[in-house]
Amino acid sequence: MMMGRPGGRRGGPPTPNNKGLQRSIAYLRGQGRRAILPYTFLIIATLSQLAVPRLVRDIIDAVTNGYVASQVLDAWDKIPTAFQSAAVPQLLEAFALPADWSQDQLLTEMQARFDGAPQALLNAAIAIVIFAALRGVFAFLQTFWAERNSQGVAFDLRNDLYAKIQRLSFSYYDQNQTGQLMIRATDDVEKVRLFLGQGLVQLVGAVVLLTGTLVVLFTTNVALAWTAIWILPVALVLFMVFGIVSQPLFGVVQQRLSALNTILQENLAGIRVVQAFTREKQEQAKFQTAADQLLNQQITLSRLFTFLFPLVFLVANLGQATVLYFGGQQIITGTLTLGQYQEFSLYLVYLFFPIAQIGFIITQLGQAGASAGRIFEILDARSDVVDKPDAIELPAVNGQVTFEDVTFRYFGGGEPVLKDVSFTAEPGQTVALLGATGSGKTTIINLLPRFYDPTQGRIRIDGHDLRDVRLDSLRAQIGIVLQETTLFSGTIRDNIAFGKPDASLDEVIAAAQAAAAHDFITGFAQGYDTPVGERGTTLSGGQKQRIAIARALLLDPRILILDDSTSSVDLATEAVIQAALDRLMVGRTSFVIAQRISTVMHADQILVLDKGQVVARGTHAELLEDSPIYAEIYNSQLVGQSGSQVVA
Repeated sequence: MMMGRPGGRRGGPPTPNNKGLQRSIAYLRGQGRRAILPYTFLIIATLSQLAVPRLVRDIIDAVTNGYVASQVLDAWDKIPTAFQSAAVPQLLEAFALPADWSQDQLLTEMQARFDGAPQALLNAAIAIVIFAALRGVFAFLQTFWAERNSQGVAFDLRNDLYAKIQRLSFSYYDQNQTGQLMIRATDDVEKVRLFLGQGLVQLVGAVVLLTGTLVVLFTTNVALAWTAIWILPVALVLFMVFGIVSQPLFGVVQQRLSALNTILQENLAGIRVVQAFTREKQEQAKFQTAADQLLNQQITLSRLFTFLFPLVFLVANLGQATVLYFGGQQIITGTLTLGQYQEFSLYLVYLFFPIAQIGFIITQLGQAGASAGRIFEILDARSDVVDKPDAIELPAVNGQVTFEDVTFRYFGGGEPVLKDVSFTAEPGQTVALLGATGSGKTTIINLLPRFYDPTQGRIRIDGHDLRDVRLDSLRAQIGIVLQETTLFSGTIRDNIAFGKPDASLDEVIAAAQAAAAHDFITGFAQGYDTPVGERGTTLSGGQKQRIAIARALLLDPRILILDDSTSSVDLATEAVIQAALDRLMVGRTSFVIAQRISTVMHADQILVLDKGQVVARGTHAELLEDSPIYAEIYNSQLVGQSGSQVVA
């Protein structure tokens, strides 16, 4: 595959863009009413948290007032009677009591404060426990539902990604690596999920706590609140700057993680080749280079945030120092009680905590923003091959296939790989494609099931333009046996019935018998329930090919494509497979690519291709007489006893 970015944009880090993240957040609507539960519980938990400093103030003031009242009562009897009346106005002023109160009223108030202090202390302590319990319960509910919703969004995103990847045309995969697509469906989705389950809730919680704290501060002590408010715009500017700087860096991290994953995926898929050619050290060096690039980018990000967080805490500490200074002055002047100061100090923590918390949220926001952008690059990718709005179901076909002046270029540019190709295959005919590498054989068979669309010209089946029919109805009537057989993890029966999952065991066995596969399948201890292993590693090449033939037979297609299906097996196995293929082709319009002329000599029509053009056509006998290229290929194989000069 070629290196490239989805959607055709290549190279360079992604530009900062939170549209993808906004669209990810919109996925929460898919969770229905559950989506608002975390935020409802969050508000209740935050209100419970905001109530605690006021209760702490009540405790401190109750203790202070009780202690001071006890001191006044103890000292009152020691004051000479002549001086008691003179002390009353001073005490009334000190305790902020009405100036016209009498001595008896003052002493009654002091006694009430002393007697009521233990109960006030107990009431406030019980209230703190109740609010702490409320906060704990609703914080748990908030976390649970936020996690559940985020998992639901991840589930939907992965399903949408997988569905989109299944529908994208071959040209998309020609430009993008498998490892990059895998990392987007796994790591990128997980980063978005973490933000939705943690970062977004924490962000809303920080805003709610910050707003509630500001309201309380300004309703409690306006003058002192203004001394702390200056840190908010400073912190906001810091976060905006770091957010803009960090998001493209997170995008580069994901790109390099994709590159690392691609190397790992390719190495594991080709481990036999790596070990056969003793390339372990070179592959390890390649992997280490990619790992170093990822590490360096992560260190760059870490360096940025190790600078951000101390700076944020510095701003917070400066704000706290400002409040300590002005609050201390108010205590000295008697305009602020010790309980009120402690209450303000606790609310001040609630002011600084969300600011510091937003610094951590910025990290998740940057990661999620970059990952969401990469996810929606795939979801927004346009497939080159799609159903027209008015596409019709392709009815059961007889199998006439017509190419009319077909020209094809990959990726919409460059030299055409097919040039003005025209031919007609009648129902039931076998058409053989012969030519050197790059002659266009594989392109022809890729155009037939609409893996690609022609750049110019048209292809018809029974008179229907392929662009006018639905893809699924077209491909359901085409059977394909490729040179490189792909089997999936599961049983032999599952693989034979891959295109028809509801097939009965009798149908599967009949297809296997027709493909000369039944005997070796029943030779396994588990028969048709034998696991085939990843990519069919437990089967030989010939066994895999016969399972692929049985898979095609089970569909009973009217049109058949055989892409050099016997090139990778020995002569004895080739004879068995060829016999199965001969049975498979009976009554079907078949397109065959083969290395050996012996496998196509009996074709109804042989197309000889060279540099994307049909340079000769006819039967074997006609081409021997009329086509120097075909005669040369035929003679070289007779002399060399191999098909080395005819490659698919």
